[in-house]
Amino acid sequence: MNIGIIGLGDMGKLYAIAFAKAGYHVIGCDLPSQKEILENELAPLGIDVLESGIDVSRKADFIIYSVEAEKIAEVVAACGHATKYGAIVGGQTSVKHPEIAAFEKYLPADSNIVTCHSLHGPGFAPGGQQLIVIRHRATDEAYRSALEIYAALGSDIAEIPDYHQHDQIVADTQALTHMGFESMGTAWKNSGFYPWDNASYNSGGIDNVKILTTLRIFSYKAHVYAGLAILNPYARKQVKRYAESESELFKMMIQEDEMPFRERIYKARDFVFHESRELLMLDDSIMKTHKLSGDENVRKPNSHLSLLAMVDAWYHLGVNPYDNLICQTPPFRLRLGIAEYLFKNEELLEESIKTALFDKTIRGDDLEFHSAVREWASIIGYGDLEGYKAHFEATKAFFAHRLQDGLEQSAQLISRL
Repeated sequence: MNIGIIGLGDMGKLYAIAFAKAGYHVIGCDLPSQKEILENELAPLGIDVLESGIDVSRKADFIIYSVEAEKIAEVVAACGHATKYGAIVGGQTSVKHPEIAAFEKYLPADSNIVTCHSLHGPGFAPGGQQLIVIRHRATDEAYRSALEIYAALGSDIAEIPDYHQHDQIVADTQALTHMGFESMGTAWKNSGFYPWDNASYNSGGIDNVKILTTLRIFSYKAHVYAGLAILNPYARKQVKRYAESESELFKMMIQEDEMPFRERIYKARDFVFHESRELLMLDDSIMKTHKLSGDENVRKPNSHLSLLAMVDAWYHLGVNPYDNLICQTPPFRLRLGIAEYLFKNEELLEESIKTALFDKTIRGDDLEFHSAVREWASIIGYGDLEGYKAHFEATKAFFAHRLQDGLEQSAQLISRL
């Protein structure tokens, strides 16, 4: 059994090494300029780096395309025709519509398509992480074989029968999660301050999670998030709703329109966090242990507008996030966890509502967040992949000196929570 990885970037290389450790013979390829570097790194592990995707396609019995979603059609068009007879083919993109379209167009009709989505980044080994497997076109025998191969990664496998369902759930979870954290990062960048130096954000708990998860997202590559937000046909609706929820709540805040604001927050709370739910219950003591500032400050109240808008958007979309934990990623689980922490704590929620409505000292930060949400929503709404990447990179550059620290501390926080 030859396992082929087309695209030996961060995730492709991670999977190649994992399969090799599981005892499979692994072959792979990447850009010609990377061949020598990859050979020096992977040959000692028994992984053969070939010249091209055509060479991999001719020899591999099980093939994974690990390339950017926006480039999947181009790559499959170039080498899909050489796919070995009866091979099993999958992809690692987080949005399946363009991937499946490319497979159907360019792969031989005898190819079995059993694709996957790793719900973690390259900072985590596959073992113990969530892995989605989707049977699109496969014989029973090929599907059993594919599940056996994927199981060798040691991941927790969840099967989803249809790629449409997958992309819908991913839009409900990841698209909004990433946009929320990206908007926070952009707001801090536009304000010109680092949140760990600001009393509104460096006192622990929820704000630690916000900061570390934001840094975690910006430590990765822009194309991952751009493809997920723009190429997923379901994502724009969710992003538009989040922007509407944030804007409508912000207008009530600046008008100090208390009763409608409270009514709206409580309706959203009762829809998402009703009593029959089994809650995540993040540990407050753990949330406070990982922070980028060594200073101990008196906690300053925060409106938590990003979380109020998130729960309001879920309510208006009719989406309960607990129903989508099958596609959970660490950032999504953390975002849901801190929203739950806020909304299930009566005292903290009351403080957040009063701060949102009446505390003028936080209003400037909320205005920056409001503007950032509009910026991101517009870019995604226009389908501007290059604009998305440029916007992402500008914020990433602002936080560059702390991204590695944030990545390491967020990994510790995720593993403990």
